[in-house]
Amino acid sequence: SGVWVLVEQQQGELDPVSLELLGEAQQLAQTLGQTVGAILPGKDIGNLTATLTRYGAEKIYLLDHEQLDSYQTEVYAEVIADLVNLHKPEILLIGATSRGRNLAPRLARRLKTGLTADCTALSIDTDEKILLQTRPAFGGNIMATIACRYSRPQMATVRPGVMQPVECEGKESVEIINHDVSPVTKPDITILEAIREAKKKVRLGEAKIIIAGGRGTGGEVGFKLIEKLAEEFGGEVAGTRIAVEEGWVPVERQVGQTGQSVRPELYIACGISGAIQHRAGMQNSRYIIAINKDPGAPIFSVADWGIVGDLHQIIPEILTQVDGEKV
Repeated sequence: SGVWVLVEQQQGELDPVSLELLGEAQQLAQTLGQTVGAILPGKDIGNLTATLTRYGAEKIYLLDHEQLDSYQTEVYAEVIADLVNLHKPEILLIGATSRGRNLAPRLARRLKTGLTADCTALSIDTDEKILLQTRPAFGGNIMATIACRYSRPQMATVRPGVMQPVECEGKESVEIINHDVSPVTKPDITILEAIREAKKKVRLGEAKIIIAGGRGTGGEVGFKLIEKLAEEFGGEVAGTRIAVEEGWVPVERQVGQTGQSVRPELYIACGISGAIQHRAGMQNSRYIIAINKDPGAPIFSVADWGIVGDLHQIIPEILTQVDGEKV
């Protein structure tokens, strides 16, 4: 019993996907009449329990050990599998981050259960009381709904950015369970030093405004215009899969089925045709503006406003209208 979320943190900083999953877990648990649990592994991370409580955790399983200070697949898989086998939750949700994608299949193997990867929607079948897990399939051309009827826990990894964190007001009590994680198997790999990459840009999943480009930008010249527009609006630059493959934007800036899912306040799609693989990653944006020369481009079907024309003419005009300087 219980809908559990594996919380991801690094150096005491929670990954936003963990709070998104807690928001979804609240809805699933309410439908099932169960509680929301959070697995919190790490070292000296007890201060994070207050935030998890605020976002819906009713039981927090604290795995505090020096060997959990840095992520190591073997150690994390062993410790978390032991915890799950002991308490036997109904559902276990994991963020589809690089860490989650590495860990989830190993956990599923140890727990002898199924796993649905990269889900974009979750719900409960009210008749069978089982988890329905929806994800893109066949290259994103269909959305498949998968159920795990006979094995427990029901496991899914969920793409960051597709769920909403939900704060809880006036929670009365939270149970914190300190799980004994020692002794732990010594890993085959020893971490000598951890160096965090200095990132100047905001993560796409947290950006309020995103200006994205696709094949229709024509390359680096088009993306220079997109960068100017993003700078003027205080937004972030993103791209489609082809833009990444051509080297116009880095891979961490890709939006779509094989990239990131985002839900900014404003998403401006420039020169993007709008294939279903890309729409799956941005269609939950609050407002969408599409700029494309093809009036029949699929991107217009999800856009709130559409501009039919050449972005090389339209973006300079927008910049002129905004700051009065001709580009």
